[in-house]
Amino acid sequence: MSFLQAGHPIIVRVVEQPVRDTSIADVIIGAIGLTGLLLVTAAALGAVLGGILIGIKLLRARYGSEETGFYRPPTIVAK
Repeated sequence: MSFLQAGHPIIVRVVEQPVRDTSIADVIIGAIGLTGLLLVTAAALGAVLGGILIGIKLLRARYGSEETGFYRPPTIVAK
C-alpha cells in the first residue's frame, strides 16, 4: 500500500481565459445595429399598414361604397 501514498503534493493551476473588455466602440456599434433593426422594422410595418389602407380604399372605390368611416359634418351652403 505504500505505492498509493504520494511523496510530493501535486499542485494544479487553473488558468482562465482573459476577459475581453467592452470598449466604447463596441457599445456604439451595438447601438447602431439595434437602431438599424428598429428602423427597418418600423419601415416594414409602415409599408404593410399603408398597403392595407390603400387596398381598403381601392376596394371601396371598386364596389361604389362612398362611406369612408369618418365623420363629416354637414356642409352649409350660403344662399
